[in-house]
Amino acid sequence: MRWLFKLSGRYGKRCLPRQVITPVRFNSGISNDKIIQEYKEKLEKKAKVLGLENVDGLKEKFKDEIEAKKKEFMAVDPLKELEKHKNDASQDKTIKVRSPIDKDASKKPFKTLDSYIAVDKTKELPRKELEFIWRARFNNKENNSHAVLDSKQFASMYSNAFKNPNFILPVPRGNEGYEMHFVQWSFAGPQTTHCMITTVVEYKLHKEFAKPHTTLSFHQELMESHDAVLMNGQTDPDANVSMEDAQLLVLNIQRFYGGVGSDDNVMKKVSLLRDFNSGKEDFPIDALISEATKFD
Repeated sequence: MRWLFKLSGRYGKRCLPRQVITPVRFNSGISNDKIIQEYKEKLEKKAKVLGLENVDGLKEKFKDEIEAKKKEFMAVDPLKELEKHKNDASQDKTIKVRSPIDKDASKKPFKTLDSYIAVDKTKELPRKELEFIWRARFNNKENNSHAVLDSKQFASMYSNAFKNPNFILPVPRGNEGYEMHFVQWSFAGPQTTHCMITTVVEYKLHKEFAKPHTTLSFHQELMESHDAVLMNGQTDPDANVSMEDAQLLVLNIQRFYGGVGSDDNVMKKVSLLRDFNSGKEDFPIDALISEATKFD
């Protein structure tokens, strides 16, 4: 499956290199031995109160409860994993945290396809001319993306987005690892669908008032007449996200949400969408990064 896809901006067209994957695992950074040593005296007193000989007896008595707590504390919540950024993100030179959306500001009406082209005049045009007009509409626009999808591609994407409206995607940051970005779908109108992307850091700080650094709009007005869904997107030039970053994120949105058929790779990606949206306790971050950074 392929979109007629193009991004314009300072990077232009560019091939993405194949990534070498190093699995990433999360841990608390605190060993059990250190905890035991620190609280040994208190634990020994507790053991004696309960009529037990030592700490080992205490651990054996409460082993089921201890294991349950381990799972509770070590469960991977991809959003909570970056909670630590809440206090120091503004001091991190690699992360530019913007102010939130003004919750008291009046909401502007969303743009339909008529905001970009005269829909009535294009309904009689052949598909190729429609595509040409759509490309020409955005060719000289900075920080812009655009694409043309057929109805089958969009139907698969819409179905997966409706069932799984939230997700996270990584952007490689060299030796520093990966920066996570939060994806959220919104069904603005009967023929307009939005996909908004922000950094997880900003989402954690500002919740629903976080500004998306990239917004994609899918227009379905010509889906029946031309078998075409027109997409356009904008990346905020004030965000700490390059057009190359935006391109990678948009390509992965296509790969994770737009898959069709029963191919194993497609099923892995859809499974990750489902696991994330169901709040799976042990969401596999390493598997997500592997799928998002390999391009077969």
